[in-house]
Amino acid sequence: MNFHIMTLFPEMIEQGLGTSIIGRARDKGLISFNAVNIRDYSGDEKHHKVDDYTYGGGAGMLMQAQPIYDCYRAIMAGIENRSGETNENKKARLIYVTPQGRTFDQQMAMDFAKESDLIFLCGHYEGVDERVLEEIATDYVSIGDYVLTGGELPAMVMIDAIARLVPGVLNNDESAMTESFHNNLLEYPQYSRPEEWMGKKVPAILLSGDHKKVDEWRLEQSIARTKERRPDLYEKYILENPPKPEKKKRRKKKAAMAECDNLQACDSDSKENT
Repeated sequence: MNFHIMTLFPEMIEQGLGTSIIGRARDKGLISFNAVNIRDYSGDEKHHKVDDYTYGGGAGMLMQAQPIYDCYRAIMAGIENRSGETNENKKARLIYVTPQGRTFDQQMAMDFAKESDLIFLCGHYEGVDERVLEEIATDYVSIGDYVLTGGELPAMVMIDAIARLVPGVLNNDESAMTESFHNNLLEYPQYSRPEEWMGKKVPAILLSGDHKKVDEWRLEQSIARTKERRPDLYEKYILENPPKPEKKKRRKKKAAMAECDNLQACDSDSKENT
């Protein structure tokens, strides 16, 4: 999978993504990330200016349309050369990082992970000229209801979440399917050695060796934790996994209860007759 990041601070991207699991995945060729400096496409050869005042007045500067568009076209040309396909009408998915977008979540990460190429546009100043967004943006995404100084940090957050879903990136691919937010549940509590720490013991069920019971316990813990900490997710889980209706009582049990009732009635009648 290939990540292309349009930014004014490419060194920030390289330093942020070049280490740990994501950095190792790049070294193995499982993913790639290319931080492209928008200033390289400025028409101002002296100062490499990419911003200007907004029409209508207001505080701050706005990123101009042309440098961003030219940067985007250069990235698209590279994608087309690599794939061997040329189609001006075909757009790679471009994520504009903005607090005005949909809030990023695990389901969105899974959706983005299906793409072979993803482009991120990191805004700065007062934002980006609306006209270029209309031309190239396919997704408007936020990581929360707050404002940051630029889009680089949110882009790296999303890339980290998406990249770890690429097969082979995690040492154990099952990890991505059992962590928090899978199936709308938070992750169950986990324990490691020693067996007892500061008077707190590892739950006995985890030492039993009974994998079926361990799985059942973990699911129960995930449900309980989600209900307590994230009731919004719990409601989604219940809607998708409604409780199973209780099984009807067996006829034999009903017959036994009826017989018991009859015996009690007979016993009562006999007492009245005496």
